[in-house]
Amino acid sequence: MALKNHYYYDNESCEFLPVEYSRTEQVVYNMAIWIITGVILAGLGIIFLSNYVGTPSELALKAENEVLYNQLAATKSSIIKLDQQLKTIAQTDNEIYRSVLGMEDISYDEREAGIGGADAYTQFDSHSEPTAELLKWTAEKVDNLERRISIQKLSFEELKEAYNSNREALRHLPAIKPTAGVIISGYGMRDHPILMYKRMHNGTDFRADIGSPVYSTADGTIHYTGLRGNLGRVIIIDHGYGYETMYAHLSSVAKGVKKGTKVTRGDLIAYSGNSGLTEGPHLHYEIFLNKKTIDPINYLFADISPEEFKMYQEIAEKNTKSMD
Repeated sequence: MALKNHYYYDNESCEFLPVEYSRTEQVVYNMAIWIITGVILAGLGIIFLSNYVGTPSELALKAENEVLYNQLAATKSSIIKLDQQLKTIAQTDNEIYRSVLGMEDISYDEREAGIGGADAYTQFDSHSEPTAELLKWTAEKVDNLERRISIQKLSFEELKEAYNSNREALRHLPAIKPTAGVIISGYGMRDHPILMYKRMHNGTDFRADIGSPVYSTADGTIHYTGLRGNLGRVIIIDHGYGYETMYAHLSSVAKGVKKGTKVTRGDLIAYSGNSGLTEGPHLHYEIFLNKKTIDPINYLFADISPEEFKMYQEIAEKNTKSMD
């Protein structure tokens, strides 16, 4: 940038003459202009970043907070899943374990383990509203899960003590699946696939190809083996304590199995088939308590997970058609 011309009045020539600048003065002038301009622009940039964007450390902290918030939001969905799983375990505990052992249910209110009083999470109020709400929800839910897990642990200890006190009787309680297949139809009113009308289905149907192993679900004595009407070839086991089980539509019985044979839980007693009046090969399984049929699904607790039990419940509720 060149220096602007300045003029002075020469008395001798009676005219204005331009002031002459040396090369050094021109360079110094240009450098001064650029330095001053740079300082002004840098100052304006710093003011803008401080007021509207933030300092580098502030930007880094903001990015870190955003990552933490997103991670916390993702954790929320995991906590919701854990909450649902714990509810399923509690339901199974009440409806099956405690029921079978003759123990009192733990009430829903007691299992929820709620606490009253003032807000215990006011320390989060200093954050922005969305962040404060998420932090409060997470902290409250985690605390609640910890209390409910403690209650469930105590319940399992009670169940363990009750089981140990009644171990012999429980060996005679039908408590496992009679075959490896999944449930395909449950207990209750169902549409018969051959007779084409709705009638009471007194047992549970399991998927089983012809020749699949069938196991005794508890200790007992073989009470009957042979043909029984539409049920085809059956085995009935007397487990004592008022319990009997029946396994129907069999293709054959296992070697050595006959009336009077003593069996223990898990013993191979027969092979599934398609005998009797059926839509296809499967195992029909019934449980009797004091000569009355009961829902077998409530006695499948010794060898399935809570997730599997929930799945079987849903299948039994949704499938309105039986296999026999």
